Amino acid sequence: MPRGPSKALETFPNPAPARDYRIHMEIPEFTCLCPKTGQPDFATLVLDYIPERRCVELKSLKLYVWSFRDEGAFHEAVTNRILDDLVAATRPRFMRLTARFNVRGGIFTTVVAEHRKKGWTGECAFEPAAFEAAAPRRG
Repeated sequence: MPRGPSKALETFPNPAPARDYRIHMEIPEFTCLCPKTGQPDFATLVLDYIPERRCVELKSLKLYVWSFRDEGAFHEAVTNRILDDLVAATRPRFMRLTARFNVRGGIFTTVVAEHRKKGWTGECAFEPAAFEAAAPRRG
């Protein structure tokens, strides 16, 4: 039986905890509701992180993202909430969530929220263009 939306984020042990490496995910089907009008807002979420001991499990992330579909949320609030929940679940060295919302009222909104583990001094310069060539695209 298929599972439905869930706020539970599952994790698994980082297979290379001694190394700083980047995980890049693109989530092109995020939806929530405008808290003023109730109309749907659509966004692509881009998640980049350097794990410490835990990595987020993909199916639970999909179900977590799905759980916002019927919730009213301002773009800034939902982006920061998702980042906070992911940080709480994984405790990464570094995490950045970029939420690129589709146009509404003639305005595109992009919200970028970041977390750095206290004392971590590693490099976190992500080059999204490096991932674009490898990312699958719909034709």
